[in-house]
Amino acid sequence: MRVLIACEFSGIVRRAFAMRGHDAWSCDLLPADDRSNKHIVGDARDLLGDGWDLLMVAHPPCTRLCNSGVRWLTTPPPGKTKDEMWSDLAEGAALFSSFWNAPIERICVENPVMHRHAKALIENYAPPAQSVQPWQFGHGETKRTCFWLKNLPLLTPTNIVEGREQRVAKMPPSAHRWKERSRFFPGIAEAMADQWGGMWCDHERISA
Repeated sequence: MRVLIACEFSGIVRRAFAMRGHDAWSCDLLPADDRSNKHIVGDARDLLGDGWDLLMVAHPPCTRLCNSGVRWLTTPPPGKTKDEMWSDLAEGAALFSSFWNAPIERICVENPVMHRHAKALIENYAPPAQSVQPWQFGHGETKRTCFWLKNLPLLTPTNIVEGREQRVAKMPPSAHRWKERSRFFPGIAEAMADQWGGMWCDHERISA
């Protein structure tokens, strides 16, 4: 299966699919942390028509779309104007729309819970198919994540563990905090590669 993991520089999801024999590529504006030659530096929207079997949008910029940031639309943070906040929202919604409406048969877009203004701006918006927590996949943490799915089954929890730490939310301010917050959980990536990649392998065996 040809897999494009958009908005990923860590390589976590890419490696999970690649280890199971898929032709997996990541793309981000940043270079890959692991310096892989299966990473494209650039805008993933430029690649959407290149014949992928699965698009996994791992970490789209969500600051202006997520429900936790809706307050900034009426009371901007220091150094920002209300017009800038709404412009950022429109840009984020356009990015989400490009991925959600991509000419690819199977799509998963990951994002936190959205506020109503973001939903109204997204083309062909549909509610998320499911939400998951890291502690359902071997990580003793809480960070609710929603999945918007097209032609993919719901992800089944693989390893429910104790622990409900809000590690990501409690990270102290730093220049690299945003980067650490955006990293995908390996346990969820492994489940995606096993379940969605396995679904493709089963289909190919039946077709053969």
